[in-house]
Amino acid sequence: MSAIRIALAGIGKIARDQHVPTIAASDRFALVAAVTGHAPPQDVPAYRSIGEMMAADPEVQAIAICTPPIGRHALIAEAFEHGLDVLIEKPPAATIAEASDFLPMARRAGRVLYATWHSREAAGVEPARRWLEGRRIDRVTCTWKEDVRVWHPGQDWIWAPGIGVFDPGINALSVLTRILPEPLQLQSAELRFPQNKAAPIAADLEYRHGDATVSVAFDFDQRGPQTWDINVFADGGQLSLSLGASKLAIDGESVDVGDETEYARLYRRFADLIDRRECDVDLTPFHHVADAFLLGRHRLVAPFEENPAGR
Repeated sequence: MSAIRIALAGIGKIARDQHVPTIAASDRFALVAAVTGHAPPQDVPAYRSIGEMMAADPEVQAIAICTPPIGRHALIAEAFEHGLDVLIEKPPAATIAEASDFLPMARRAGRVLYATWHSREAAGVEPARRWLEGRRIDRVTCTWKEDVRVWHPGQDWIWAPGIGVFDPGINALSVLTRILPEPLQLQSAELRFPQNKAAPIAADLEYRHGDATVSVAFDFDQRGPQTWDINVFADGGQLSLSLGASKLAIDGESVDVGDETEYARLYRRFADLIDRRECDVDLTPFHHVADAFLLGRHRLVAPFEENPAGR
């Protein structure tokens, strides 16, 4: 089986850190082009638009879109117009209305669309989901805290309205909505906005899951060790996911879930969807972000400093 000829649109940190090496290690994909205004990966030709790329190399078959979410609609429409199958990074779009149009667009074009949630591909997620199936959930806590300066240095787009701490926070929501057997219902939210930014730097969310409470804490200003933990108390037992759901423990005992990377699983899933000519578009985590902004009480906090004194 010949490798699927894929391009990358948007060559930023996530593309260089995850997509490029994962594609290089894959036997199902070959990276043949980049659509970017920046330096492309080594030995990969760069183009300013999808149309320019397809004119130069009409044999490109698929594209992974790793651009910031604003402006995705036009980019995805152009990809479908040129007959490409499409993978999109999270968050899927700038608005719910825009994201909701992607699947109908794909179906009209007869193309594959995979709206990814990379944290759902973490090694502990599916074993956790299976363990929780049929169990009574008593209580859930989620703590997702990281340093924006480490993961998004100098990236202004991360502070656009609707993003901020929900860029990593949506990863936690993607895991929670995968492993928990019932839908989450938001009860209250507090969003903390730096005085000089249009997006929150921290958030506290309270959900109901049946009769259980789900308490969620997000922070984009975490110094020192980063925290990506979920604890589920169910039927007298405790399930713990840590390190972004790559590690799993039951009642304090570690469970072997392997060490395959999220992006290796993600690209294997994309290849499978292409083989079967199917789409995978679940917008549930994105809906929960929208709910947080609808119900969330806003609180102003100190201005955000990219390079604070003493760091």
